[in-house]
Amino acid sequence: MASRILVCLLLAVAIANVECNQEGDVLNSWKTQLVDPNNVLQSWDPTLFNPCTWFHVTCNNNNSVTRVDLGNAGLSGPLIPELGLLANLQYLEVFGNNITGTIPTELGNLTNLVSLDLYHNKLTGPIPVSLGNLVSLLFMRLHGNKLTGTIPTSIINLITTGRLRILNVSYNLLSGTVHRNNSTGFRITQVIQDPKAPAM
Repeated sequence: MASRILVCLLLAVAIANVECNQEGDVLNSWKTQLVDPNNVLQSWDPTLFNPCTWFHVTCNNNNSVTRVDLGNAGLSGPLIPELGLLANLQYLEVFGNNITGTIPTELGNLTNLVSLDLYHNKLTGPIPVSLGNLVSLLFMRLHGNKLTGTIPTSIINLITTGRLRILNVSYNLLSGTVHRNNSTGFRITQVIQDPKAPAM
């Protein structure tokens, strides 16, 4: 019996180590594609056991990444699709940088995400429909980019059937508006669009 418990414990530790290493690999892969003039990511050392000791990274009790805080860090470069592998991520805070390219559709895999803050960057392209999968999301702030197209219906559904409380897409190149919905009246949710096309 004792040997069976030991085997189970060793297996659990092995699984946790694999998860930590995978998350570290993802974040290190992202680091290699970013320009970091202020050395904000200096502690992101891929030779360390897991990323939980890195600055700007927070983990849960299982040493799994739950938060990445890189707001106003002076970073340039893209968001990478591999970020969608951070299964326990709750906060992705990458606002106020010079992040370019599109928002990866793979971010729609982050179903534990509570806050997605990508505002004041240089992101282009459409808002991915896959972000409508983020059923735990409370805050989606994408303002101050160069996003195009319309707000996907899947994201509007997060207002009516999900938990989304703030959706800010102002100061982009988006078309269309979100109008008052009789079923919710947007009594709680705040939808912010460009002043020329008021949401309410």
